[in-house]
Amino acid sequence: MKMSPDTQAFVMHFGEMGSRWGFNRTVGQLLALIVISENPLCADELMAALSISRGNVSMGLKELQSWRLIKPVHTPGDRKEYYAAVGDIWTMGMRVLEERRKREIDPTLSLLRDLLMESEANEQSNYAQGRMQEIHDLLELVANWSSDLQRLNHDKLQTLMKLGAGVGKVLEFKDRLLKKGDGD
Repeated sequence: MKMSPDTQAFVMHFGEMGSRWGFNRTVGQLLALIVISENPLCADELMAALSISRGNVSMGLKELQSWRLIKPVHTPGDRKEYYAAVGDIWTMGMRVLEERRKREIDPTLSLLRDLLMESEANEQSNYAQGRMQEIHDLLELVANWSSDLQRLNHDKLQTLMKLGAGVGKVLEFKDRLLKKGDGD
């Protein structure tokens, strides 16, 4: 499989970004190539395109399947297993968000809950306990917000994201209305 210069640039960049998204460079490259390929790809095609070993491809494909970002696809009459992206770009983005929450935020929340319960019994420093409580509360808000976002359909999520700073303006307007109502 030969990649065009634009495709190669995209795949290489995605590999570099992969480490920032929670998986290694090779896994990021595999995902990029699978996502932008019109047809499902087999391990041999991925090995050739990225010049990586069969073992790296195999481990990367397993990782992407654990993130639920790709799925195996069988072609009648062909014994090879091919791989395709699961869902549209929005679905994959939400899966990455969900997996990062599960892998990063949830374990931290669990630890903080345990520590806060223990600190009440051990009379830990009020300052330390207060800071841990603040971190817990922030992460819990992020986790709940993430769950709420995942329940929105793509159109509503896209509309919400397009609002951007406009949401802040709506909240400021609401606050002005409430203050005005309190003064009357």
